[in-house]
Amino acid sequence: MQDYQSYLRVEKGLRPLTCEAYDGDLKTFAEFIEGREGVLLTAAQHDVSAFLEHLKAHGIDSRSSARKLSCLRGFYKWLLLDRRIHHDPTVNIESPQAWKVLPKSLAEPEVAEMLERAGMAASHPQAKATAMRDRAILELLYAGGLRVSEVTALSTGDLALDAGRVHVRGKGDKERIVPLGRIALEALDTYLRQGRPHLARISSGRKANAARQDATRLFLSLRGMPLTRQWIWYLVKRANGDASPHRLRHSCATHMVEHGADLRSVQTLLGHADISTTQVYTHVALGHLKAVHRAHHPRGARRVVSSDSESIPEAASDSGEETA
Repeated sequence: MQDYQSYLRVEKGLRPLTCEAYDGDLKTFAEFIEGREGVLLTAAQHDVSAFLEHLKAHGIDSRSSARKLSCLRGFYKWLLLDRRIHHDPTVNIESPQAWKVLPKSLAEPEVAEMLERAGMAASHPQAKATAMRDRAILELLYAGGLRVSEVTALSTGDLALDAGRVHVRGKGDKERIVPLGRIALEALDTYLRQGRPHLARISSGRKANAARQDATRLFLSLRGMPLTRQWIWYLVKRANGDASPHRLRHSCATHMVEHGADLRSVQTLLGHADISTTQVYTHVALGHLKAVHRAHHPRGARRVVSSDSESIPEAASDSGEETA
């Protein structure tokens, strides 16, 4: 398992948090196998199937089970290529139907209200600085569809406000350019000019090495330290009890599709490696798709009732064409 962790970090270039998640999944499976008097290297297909049934019986949802199975597939593929085993026990194992779990998003008025509340003025200088920071973070999560880990990793040099974009490092250290709208850019500009300098001055009293290390981090705490993922989760929950950073990401994608964005553009914005991950938003934006179909498909127009009570398509009634 230590060798596999080194492989994930060095050769695959996965982020530390992803490696930790895979390590946890493997340990969970290893403990299950030990209970069946086996070890990882001798696991068979029926062991993997029993593990998935065990997860289901203990209330683990299909998405989490699918992630664990994906972790096992990668692990045993690596063992097979490294000639440590002769058979992959995950072959022909059907993946849990995680795609049935649709992402939940907030309504547009809910997001607007949450963002407006975050920008309310405060009197104390520190409160003003944190209010500007919080508004900038929420605007960035919604406007760019960023993951919470991507937000915490941002430095001031990643922003290009004049060009209206931010340079993001996503999963597997994959980089992408995310465009931002006017409101998000204004919130970030206000924070950089008025809020962040106040928080950065607080960090000057700490040790020089630590201060230099955090000097370029974009979002800082009241102590001048980089914000953690947990703190940003707390910030979003405080702004709206039904929200989370990932739900804001889903809201960004859903609202874009509802307003006519194509899936390829949304895929690029979110940093999805596979278009199938993005296609789930066709379900949550089904109302928009129906409207597009009615407007553009030659047989998609609603039917209307004529004066002699015969039902004919709108498009045919305008052009005089025969109907099927």
